[in-house]
Amino acid sequence: MSYFIRLNFLLGIIILSVLSKASAVQSSYNSDIVPVLKRVLITGDSVVYYADSSGFKIPEHIQTLVLNYRNNNITFELSPSENINYQFFLEGFDKEWSSWKSVSFKEYTNLPYGKYRFKIRYLISGNSGGELPLISIRVLPLWYFSHLALVVYFLLFSVVIWAVYDILNLRFARRQYSLEQIINKRTEDLIIEKEKTEELLANVLPRNTASEIMEKGKATKIKYNFVTVLFSDIQGFTKIAEEMNPEMLIDELDKFFFYFDSVVEKFGIEKIKTIGDAYMCAGGIPEKNRTNPVEVILAALEMKAYMNKLKITSEIEGMKYWDIRIGIHTGTVVAGVVGQKKLSFDIWGDTVNTASRMESSGEAGKINISGTTFEFVKEFFSCEYRGKMPVKYKGELEMYFVNGIIPELSDENGNPNRKFIVKMQQIKLQDIEEMIIKLFDEEAPPNLYFHNSSMVKSISNQVELLSRAENLSDEDFINLKLASVFLLTGYISDYEKPMEASLRMVEELLPGYGFSRENVELTNRIIRNSFSDHQESQSDNILYDARYDYLGRVDYTKLMEKLLRERTEFGKHSDRKTWIDSLIKQQNDHQFITKTARLLRNVTAEDQIAGLQV
Repeated sequence: MSYFIRLNFLLGIIILSVLSKASAVQSSYNSDIVPVLKRVLITGDSVVYYADSSGFKIPEHIQTLVLNYRNNNITFELSPSENINYQFFLEGFDKEWSSWKSVSFKEYTNLPYGKYRFKIRYLISGNSGGELPLISIRVLPLWYFSHLALVVYFLLFSVVIWAVYDILNLRFARRQYSLEQIINKRTEDLIIEKEKTEELLANVLPRNTASEIMEKGKATKIKYNFVTVLFSDIQGFTKIAEEMNPEMLIDELDKFFFYFDSVVEKFGIEKIKTIGDAYMCAGGIPEKNRTNPVEVILAALEMKAYMNKLKITSEIEGMKYWDIRIGIHTGTVVAGVVGQKKLSFDIWGDTVNTASRMESSGEAGKINISGTTFEFVKEFFSCEYRGKMPVKYKGELEMYFVNGIIPELSDENGNPNRKFIVKMQQIKLQDIEEMIIKLFDEEAPPNLYFHNSSMVKSISNQVELLSRAENLSDEDFINLKLASVFLLTGYISDYEKPMEASLRMVEELLPGYGFSRENVELTNRIIRNSFSDHQESQSDNILYDARYDYLGRVDYTKLMEKLLRERTEFGKHSDRKTWIDSLIKQQNDHQFITKTARLLRNVTAEDQIAGLQV
């Protein structure tokens, strides 16, 4: 019994061993079966790739299949095709795996351009399987969707945008240029019209008054205390007008008045108006000056000479001649503009009435002036006393006929000579000094503590004192006086380069006061020498002493404090010790040049230095 049991046990072991080996062989066979890509069909017939039955695998260098856009229908065939189920997935196209099928091929149609990866899952006899990526595919886009095409499109688009921008910019520039041309043309037209308007107003009104009207729309009335008024009238005009052709009459009057206009403009006199045959003008407005009585009489003498010349010509030709009466008076007037639409500049006051009476009380071919005017011009003109003459509404007034310039002040033709001009310039010096003082007071920076109007007055007064004491000639005195007045004006506008600014102001202002080019050049020369402490004439010596007169004054230390403060605020000094040392050196080195300046020194250099060191 035990023998049969042992035999059956051994037989079972043998059977199990055989079955086990058979199973292992079968398992080994199944594990070696791996699906391969047999063929890839393009558009149904073109074989791009195939594998033989031995399971040939795709080489690495053709793992990616590149297709053009037209060959976008593709079929994948697998091997083996029996006893195996497949799932397919085209990565980049499919959203999920296909269902299990025993079909060994998969077809895709109309693949868009892009990159894909074909994968499969397989199951052998329902027991074993796996997942394999078989091949990558890239479908090329149409040429106009390629990367190169996109780059070209971008470049073309950029060029088009740039071209459009450039065209629009060019059009805008042309349009802007056209508008600017139009604006410039209209601006030029407006400027021309404005200049015409200003010129027209200036011919009707004084320039300052015209400017005020254009800026404010109206002009204020101003009182002038020293004005010389001239009235002229044609003798027997009423009778001449009755006998003469009206057109010829107007032409003759226009000729006279045109000449009178040129004369008054020459002497800086303001024409007021004409009424019929009467001509009225006034000196000393709108710019105040001290020489207006002399200038008005000079104008009257030229008017008289012109009419006398016409009279001689008319007598020779046997024609009726025109004769003129002129009356002049000096006093106070009120000047202003009257009217709203038709503007006119006029003057009012007793002076105007008196001047009119001087004209009506005069004689044909003569210049009749009042006693008041005579007092201002008697040093320039030869006058004939008429005594006290009755004047309507005025009682008796002293009157004089002006015969001409006094001999010592006239040349061989009776015109002003050099002495006359120098004498006039001496009077104008007061007007210029007054103007410069006003300029300092109204326009100078507030931190000009030293170079201010007080210092200008001090230098000017000292120049006058030293010039008289040193017997400087009148002509040299005029240029020196001008230099002393203009010396510090440059500090108003240019503290860094005051000399240059002072010279520019001389160039701008002196001609307007009737000074010659020679006066301008000599004045500027003295100013240059003063700034460089260079002396080449007595005028230079006097201005040097006048400029540094403060070194010997009792208020020297106070003035130096002001100068230090001024220079500090203008960034010239910051170290007080250095400043004091420079002043001490200046006191030790300085010497007044003229004898008069040395005598006039109030405080010695030693005392000034002691004051600085306190």
